[in-house]
Amino acid sequence: MPPPRPSDPPARAFTYGAVGATRPAEEHWAPGRTGLRPYACTVVIGHGERDWCAAADAVLRWGVKRRSGFTVTGCGGAGERVTVGAEYRITAGRGPFTVREPVRVVAVVDLPDRCGFAYGTLPGHPVRGEEAFVVHRSPDDTVALTIRSLTRAAPHGPWRPLFPVLLVAQRFFRLRYRRALMASS
Repeated sequence: MPPPRPSDPPARAFTYGAVGATRPAEEHWAPGRTGLRPYACTVVIGHGERDWCAAADAVLRWGVKRRSGFTVTGCGGAGERVTVGAEYRITAGRGPFTVREPVRVVAVVDLPDRCGFAYGTLPGHPVRGEEAFVVHRSPDDTVALTIRSLTRAAPHGPWRPLFPVLLVAQRFFRLRYRRALMASS
């Protein structure tokens, strides 16, 4: 990421300390001691070159979140395709039940057999932590999606007392994430 220009506003700080801890470029993940609740899941989503190309393109364009019911909007010139340092606002719900999640992309991997990214939470997000979505293919051409996250209650704000409810919502959306890039979708 280039250094900020004097006219650029200062970057908002992340709401957690283990920035980059989901390590999407790494095949094997040991979350370590972050003080955040770890989660990891891998599901087969297809097979062959066609499924790989479709899933790799979708994951790098927020396909997992969008196909799971979220709206993703770039902030400050952030493009459709993820880049390290780009900020986005993820939105879910309707009317008075709308949740807005400010995030920043902390890592991107785009290799011939592994594509994905991780984003971290910014102030105003209902929780704090990091989430990664990675599509990868094995030598037998099986295409899989791995989801990794580290979460904890927001450090302060109106969402903090609702953290147990947010954990239930998180489980619901993780089911959607696992199906979002299936070849039959």
